[in-house]
Amino acid sequence: MNKIYSRIESITGNLITVRAENIENGELAEVSTRYGSSLAETIRLDKDLVYLQVFAGGRGISTGDEVRFLGHPMQISFSDDLLGRIFDGASNPRDSGPSLTDSLIPIAGPSVNPYNRIIPREMIRTGIPMIDLFNTLVKSQKLPIFSVSGEPYNELLARIAMQAEVDVIILGGMGLKYDDYLYFRDTLEAGGSLGKTIMFVHTAADPVVECIMVPDMALAVAERFALKGKNVLVLLTDMTNFADSLKEVSITQEQVPSNRGYPGDLYSQLAARYEKAVDFSDAGSITILAVTTMPGDDVTHPVPDNTGYITEGQLYLSKGRIEPFGSLSRLKQQVNGKTREDHRALMDGMIKLFAAYRDTVEKKSMGFQMTAWDKKLLEYGELFEKEMMDLSVNIPLEKALDKGWEILARCFEPRETGLRSDLIQKFWPKEPAKASSTAE
Repeated sequence: MNKIYSRIESITGNLITVRAENIENGELAEVSTRYGSSLAETIRLDKDLVYLQVFAGGRGISTGDEVRFLGHPMQISFSDDLLGRIFDGASNPRDSGPSLTDSLIPIAGPSVNPYNRIIPREMIRTGIPMIDLFNTLVKSQKLPIFSVSGEPYNELLARIAMQAEVDVIILGGMGLKYDDYLYFRDTLEAGGSLGKTIMFVHTAADPVVECIMVPDMALAVAERFALKGKNVLVLLTDMTNFADSLKEVSITQEQVPSNRGYPGDLYSQLAARYEKAVDFSDAGSITILAVTTMPGDDVTHPVPDNTGYITEGQLYLSKGRIEPFGSLSRLKQQVNGKTREDHRALMDGMIKLFAAYRDTVEKKSMGFQMTAWDKKLLEYGELFEKEMMDLSVNIPLEKALDKGWEILARCFEPRETGLRSDLIQKFWPKEPAKASSTAE
């Protein structure tokens, strides 16, 4: 039986307080005003005081308005009818499709029992050399994309959504500009991927509490598809907006702030979402790629700092490219020895030479005289940046590996690469371009 109360104790911004009994944390309520009704979520319990975050905000609510508790937490409909649909942070349709109310499932449940998990062992191909070759994405991996505002991280996510070899894509947008939302929708539709995609979009103009619910809805749906045997890729942008929403709610509750005003349980809040990544022993998988923007490009900011303790590496997006030295996939060793026999050796050899190139660029900027070896490194680095790091490059892994050998052959003699002789004998181009002794 629903509990109905007709007195609100206090109203502070989007937060209202009601005296009620036998209410559970996370339980939904409906607040009825003369202007209509709005959902609210129970976010704190203090004896008989119940604190509710109102989805539509506190404007227009008076202390005499009616609050009706619904007896359940936030729920979302689950079925194959979700595919190709777009919803907001309260699970209402953003597209022209009908509302879905059947087969409701709760959101924000616990992560999967480790007993039902298996060790990650399969790669997810994206067609992006800096991921497939150098920082391989693995099924059930949780990997953030560290970036700063202005970088093309949404474009990168959209491209991964179109090219990743998975069964279902779930996009959770938090604090998106409306133009970014339209970009995702139009790009996926034009690329033919919208039919296998589900979008939960919170824009900057939407209520704060909906921003917090977006990853929970995306991951709840992902888990159900994974249990049906589907390999699901969850793309989240931007987790810093998610954390800022948590901060706003905690300030409204007058909680004692932690580092830079964020709530003290920020780590637990992030971990509860990231730990949903799983590869089921007898079903599908959930893989999570989540953008985390770093204010001021500061990796010690609380959001990326806490994220780094939870996730299995990171992709670092800088100057429109995935940087090889800021990026790390800790699970790549699980799969890159199973792709092609030269994968791991070529990856290590090319990165070693690229590091030498970066040192040479610094020497050149300080006016040192360039040796013949330095000039080879400069040519190699320019080719590497153009044909490997540029995000416009779109080739499968095997072609990326062949391209790597071609770049080495254009700049160096085989003995100069430091690669094993058996691999050189098998994969070195038969008629490589003559090793260069000068760089433009």
